[in-house]
Amino acid sequence: MTRFNSVLAAALATVAFTARSSAQETTRVAVATPPKVAIESVTPADTLKKAKKPPTVAFAAMGPQVELQNYRPEDKRGINIFEAPKDESVEYTGFKLQFGAAFTQQLQGLDHSNTAAAKPVTTNGVTTNANQLIRIGHGPNNATANIYLNAQLARGIRVAMTTYSSARHHQETWVKDGYLLVDASPIDWQPLNDIMKYVSIRAGHFEINYGDAHFRRTDNGNSIRNALVGNYIMDAFTTEVGAEVYVRANGFLAMGGMTGGESRGMITQPERREPSYLLKGGFDKKFGDVRFRLTGSEYATASSVSNTLFSGDRACSRYYDVLENTSSTETAQAWSGSMQPGLKNSIHSVVVNPFLEYKGLEFFGNFERATGRAQAETANRVWRQNVGEVVYRFLADQRLYVAARYNTVNGQLAVGQPDVTVNRTQAGGGWFLTPNILLKGEYVTQKYLDFPVSDIRNGGKFNGFMIEGAVAF
Repeated sequence: MTRFNSVLAAALATVAFTARSSAQETTRVAVATPPKVAIESVTPADTLKKAKKPPTVAFAAMGPQVELQNYRPEDKRGINIFEAPKDESVEYTGFKLQFGAAFTQQLQGLDHSNTAAAKPVTTNGVTTNANQLIRIGHGPNNATANIYLNAQLARGIRVAMTTYSSARHHQETWVKDGYLLVDASPIDWQPLNDIMKYVSIRAGHFEINYGDAHFRRTDNGNSIRNALVGNYIMDAFTTEVGAEVYVRANGFLAMGGMTGGESRGMITQPERREPSYLLKGGFDKKFGDVRFRLTGSEYATASSVSNTLFSGDRACSRYYDVLENTSSTETAQAWSGSMQPGLKNSIHSVVVNPFLEYKGLEFFGNFERATGRAQAETANRVWRQNVGEVVYRFLADQRLYVAARYNTVNGQLAVGQPDVTVNRTQAGGGWFLTPNILLKGEYVTQKYLDFPVSDIRNGGKFNGFMIEGAVAF
């Protein structure tokens, strides 16, 4: 995949043969025979004196200039920015159009094993074991890529669109989301202007603001904000059609939203569909060198044909083909290594996210509980997820970092069954060559506990290394 940066100095001109230049210190030789001719010579030492050094560019200045209001950069500068900022740091000077992109490529070195009982399956006279794991080796995965389009339409009003130009599950071009963000009154009326100092409105088809983990995850081609490679085992991410209203003041945040409840806008089968409701509240402020943020979020829908709160990511898992059988394909088994609780008919989920930052040291937590059921179920099931992550960023401009994460999930696969558990440990680090280029790696171990012996994940385990290169701008 072609993705990396070039800056070259250009200034070896204007050196030789500048007549009578006092700066060049030329030497003249007079010839006695007419006509009189002056011959100028320039030594290599003179040329070296005139050659200019490549300009020194500050690390932070290597990223593209932010020209849009209330915009969260896609590169390193966007790390630890959660909701899109609400400030006047960028002056409105008229219509602006900005394109961006992100690309990510992995090298996978994972091995897997299980202890599941054989499950013979006969197809066209050929019998195979459905619980036999597919053989996997070490090598590169297909690259993923995003394209961004943002436009400043008026003061405090912009539109954003993200397109997945290549993803694991949807390898064709796919529009992830598009929405309007309003941070200022379109009418110059003082009472409305005063209200909009604290209020933001987002409307369209967008990545819903449930929890804070989705601000720190890998989003298909953009993995800059994820300190490690894989996302959470139970990945709360989806896009829905609706609106969110924010109120922010003195570090406090309150948000309420309503959506159609599914990843696509649908009008059929209205008797089976109810809207989803979103609530979020929290506090985020710096006290000297310490930044403290704490939020709580709630998501609920009473009825849905196919809710995708924990299965909405079309980019899917970074761990290809792990704990999958011999018929596994890249797209059909795109969520390998993840757990989808299957609460697609109704769901009520809450999550608490603490975040603490002291200089280069960060702690982020995710404590989550989801209750709901699938379409054919008459009783609810419960799933829980706990995550703790520590990152330490160091050296000039925090170019290097080390990170570790522990993630555990447990819940019922079906009503009346005992809980199963999945544990994952990740440790690694990264190096920002520029704010737009990141090289990172991790060692990951994931174990499956208490799965039925007939389940391919019984006694399951995968472990190994992942190396990832990312570009975002």
